[in-house]
Amino acid sequence: MKERNKVYFASDFHLGSPSHKNVLDVERKLVRWLNSIADEAKAIYLLGDIFDFWYELRMAVPKGFTRVLGKLAELNDQGVEIHLFVGNHDVWMFDYLPKEIGAVIHTGSLLTRIEGKTFFLAHGDGLGERSFGFRFIRWVFHNKFCQRLYSSIHPRWSFALAQYLSRKSRENGEKREADYKGEQGEELISFAKKHLAENPEIDFFVFGHRHILLDMMLSHNSRLFILGDWIRYFSYLEFDGTNVSLEQFEMES
Repeated sequence: MKERNKVYFASDFHLGSPSHKNVLDVERKLVRWLNSIADEAKAIYLLGDIFDFWYELRMAVPKGFTRVLGKLAELNDQGVEIHLFVGNHDVWMFDYLPKEIGAVIHTGSLLTRIEGKTFFLAHGDGLGERSFGFRFIRWVFHNKFCQRLYSSIHPRWSFALAQYLSRKSRENGEKREADYKGEQGEELISFAKKHLAENPEIDFFVFGHRHILLDMMLSHNSRLFILGDWIRYFSYLEFDGTNVSLEQFEMES
C-alpha cells in the first residue's frame, strides 16, 4: 500500500438533487473517485452541500446515499480522516454521521494547519456581505429551538417541505450565480482579501458553495480556491504537502 500523504477537498455533490441527469450514476462516480484516492488519502474534507437535503431526527434520516456513506465509513475504518462541513442544503447534520461513519462535523469555518501550511476552510455561505433577509433565514436554520420545533412535525410533511425549499433555493441560485462575477463581484474573494489582511499567515483559502472553479493568487504567499461542484465539473482539490491543484474526475463519462 502507498504511503498516505495526500489531502483532498471537494464540495457541492448535492446528492439526491434533480439537477443530476442520473442520481445513482453520480453516486457511483463519487464512489469511484473515493476508490481512486483510497490508498493515498490521509484526510478528506467535504466542504458542504454533500446532500441536496439532509435532516436528522432521533430515529430517522433521509433515504438513500448508502454507497457513498458506506465508502466513507470504510475509508475511516482504514484510518482516513473524514471531515464534513455543514452547507446551506445540509445544515441539519447532528450526531448520526459521526457515529455511523466516524466523520468530524464542522458547523462553521475552520482554520487549521495541514502538512505545515495554514488553511482557511468553509462552505462559503454566510461569508461576506449579505442581506438582512439572508442572515435572518440562516439564523432560523441554525437556531436550536427552531430545529426542535421543526423536528416535531411528521417527516412526511417536514421532509417534503424541506426538499421543496431546497430545490427552489438551488434553482434560484443557479439562475443568479451560475457564472463567475469577476474579482470585484465575488463575495468570497472580497471576504478572503479582508481576512488575509488581518491574518497574513494563511496560505490557502478553500471554499465551496459558488459552483464555480477558481484558482486565484491573493498575494505572493496566499492562494484561493473555489471547488466547483459534482453537477457540472466533478472537481476536487489535491494537496500532497508541497503541491496543490484543482482536478476533475472522469470528465469524459
